[in-house]
Amino acid sequence: MSTTLIHHANIVNEGKIFQGSVLLSGGLITEISTDTLSVPADVVIDAQGKYLLPGMIDDQVHFREPGLIHKADIYSESRAAVAGGITSYMEMPNTVPNTLTQELLEDKYTRASVSSFANYSFFMGASNDNLAEVLKTNPRNVCGVKIFMGSSTGNMLVDNRAALDALFSQCKMLIATHCEDEGIIRNNMAAYREKYGEEVPVSCHPLIRSAEACYASSSLAVELAKKHNTRLHILHISTAKELGLFDNTLPLAAKRITAEACIHHLWFTDADYATKGNFIKWNPAVKTMADRDAILKGVLDNHIDVIATDHAPHTLEEKSATYFKAPSGGPLVQHAMVALLELHKQGKITLEQLVEKTSHAVATCFGIEKRGFIRKGYHADLVLADTHSPWTVDRSNVYYKCGWSPFEGTTFSSRITHTFVNGNLAYQDGRFDESHRGERLLFNR
Repeated sequence: MSTTLIHHANIVNEGKIFQGSVLLSGGLITEISTDTLSVPADVVIDAQGKYLLPGMIDDQVHFREPGLIHKADIYSESRAAVAGGITSYMEMPNTVPNTLTQELLEDKYTRASVSSFANYSFFMGASNDNLAEVLKTNPRNVCGVKIFMGSSTGNMLVDNRAALDALFSQCKMLIATHCEDEGIIRNNMAAYREKYGEEVPVSCHPLIRSAEACYASSSLAVELAKKHNTRLHILHISTAKELGLFDNTLPLAAKRITAEACIHHLWFTDADYATKGNFIKWNPAVKTMADRDAILKGVLDNHIDVIATDHAPHTLEEKSATYFKAPSGGPLVQHAMVALLELHKQGKITLEQLVEKTSHAVATCFGIEKRGFIRKGYHADLVLADTHSPWTVDRSNVYYKCGWSPFEGTTFSSRITHTFVNGNLAYQDGRFDESHRGERLLFNR
């Protein structure tokens, strides 16, 4: 059984920063000390000047496998994720075919078991007519059920009120929702087509997929959840107005309705369409600076509970098309943690808050078993970050299969130097360990 000793690290955990040592053995954290541990170990890492963080748990990614592997796959994107300090992820069901049966769901787990660098879970997908399949989902080893209350791939738009009522009333596990009102979006789209024809500029994206569309759908989801006491988690909040739907007076473990913010909504604004174009075209759309600033405030005051990526790659060719033809989404897992560390450098978020929203709170929100904290007996999913090591993003240093990043040209002050997944050094300074794979996440439900 190999052991790893990390010493002289600035450990960030559960609201505190302290210098100390951590011993890893058998995939677990076996000792944490504020002193320099003098125990024999197979590998000793001097982390002087670096920060030791629990690995980020990303509750929303699209890794495109099966069916869309020209854009991405579990191997390529989980590899990019560990390079970015993400040690666990939860992947969405709008692959091809859509993950609408238990057999298709388990096929994803089988794929990940042989190809994923990081730990993994997969959402079960909901449609207007697969309630019986949804109710077979095992809450112990599946992260949740995903409902698209706005446009999606294939048969995944749930726009039937009776189907929504049935899902919210009968599903006893966590429901995660994409909230945009399809009717409002279609009306907006028709109006902008009338004005511009097929040459609608991408700067109109946040006006087509508007704040009103987001709020109408999010408020419906909250209404249904309150009616049926559903465990609801609303993904990628993109507007200031939506924050009023969420309660920050309860401890997270007591909340029945929670919310997520994504990296792109914390970083970009509608002013960036002028230079980034379709490369920052996401659903929901990046909106105003006021929205961006309100979302960060919501993260800090606990109206929003977790931070994720909504990593959703497309090829350069696809994103280079005209507005209506270019798909929404972009790759983010490699750069999420360093972007947040940059916000920390700017004084916008503390390291303790960063760790809370990317690790602790995600583990609490989903009830993940023995992950998300630096605690004795927990899985050794850890990240070392050097906050004084600037580098600039360009296409030569991205690991995404699609080969590009919306952060190209951005210089970050920090870099991830080491990522441990279940005690294994999965990534170190540009090198990957191909000999180990992540594990299926389990949930205390």
